[in-house]
Amino acid sequence: MKIAMMARNPDLYSHKRLKEAAEQRGHTLDIINTLRCTINIASRKPYIYYNGERLKGYDAVIPRIGASVTFYGLAVLRQFEMDGVYPLNESVAIGRSRDKLRSTQILAREGIGLPVTTFAHDPKQTEAVLKMAGGAPLVIKLLEGTQGLGVVLADTDRSAKSVIEAFRSANVNILVQEFIKEAGGSDIRALVVGGRVVAAMKRSGAEGEFRSNLHRGGNAQTIKLSPEERSTAVRSAKAMGLNVCGVDMLRSDHGPVVMEVNSSPGLEGVEKATGIDITGKIIELLEKNAKRNKTKTRGKG
Repeated sequence: MKIAMMARNPDLYSHKRLKEAAEQRGHTLDIINTLRCTINIASRKPYIYYNGERLKGYDAVIPRIGASVTFYGLAVLRQFEMDGVYPLNESVAIGRSRDKLRSTQILAREGIGLPVTTFAHDPKQTEAVLKMAGGAPLVIKLLEGTQGLGVVLADTDRSAKSVIEAFRSANVNILVQEFIKEAGGSDIRALVVGGRVVAAMKRSGAEGEFRSNLHRGGNAQTIKLSPEERSTAVRSAKAMGLNVCGVDMLRSDHGPVVMEVNSSPGLEGVEKATGIDITGKIIELLEKNAKRNKTKTRGKG
């Protein structure tokens, strides 16, 4: 197979491991800087140019699109799809997962466990939002945040109100969620590949930090999931339409609740914590499924 990987930094652990796993199995994998692609939107000729040369002959594309370039990255990925190239994750599915509000609504529609979540536009509705979310402590999230950035823990109703009103006065969209105290600053990331959980780890935040992201000094260890947690992860991936993703969950008193479904999960922490060859499983998924024009949406949506 000839595989293209859309990624801006070829030196990241996840990207080097994916390239290594592909080449070990006799495939070719080219790392393509997403922002250096130019798309020619001509009728029935969906060409992509990279550094002035037309990209062609690829069997599959692995989108590793950073959150800051989601808009352009999805445009390039749609062009690959229109050209019949099989995507590891489809553009429509990635778009769903990157929109925190839309993804939460989709998961709620499917009956998947979530923290109580509220959203409003009018700053005058702040009191109602606080009440619906159950009162402080509350987690306030920017819709555009990633890797724990843009997430605030408000310990009192007064501080929550101040943060919400400040964000709304700046015309910034936010979600307000209940704080799952019993999680103790830890969460679970389950890696789903091809409709099944292949690895899971427990991430714990640094001392005094309620966010458990490894980028923010957290640590990881392997964990055994309950049947309910495993089912929740698989159902979440299916609801988003993602073939590969990381599902972040908290253990609450009323069962697992999903915080996020990540379409481009980092693989270093979970591979090192579990010792499982996740990149190999991802390449195996492409080997089984990469056929031309097999994309469900073909760049639509």
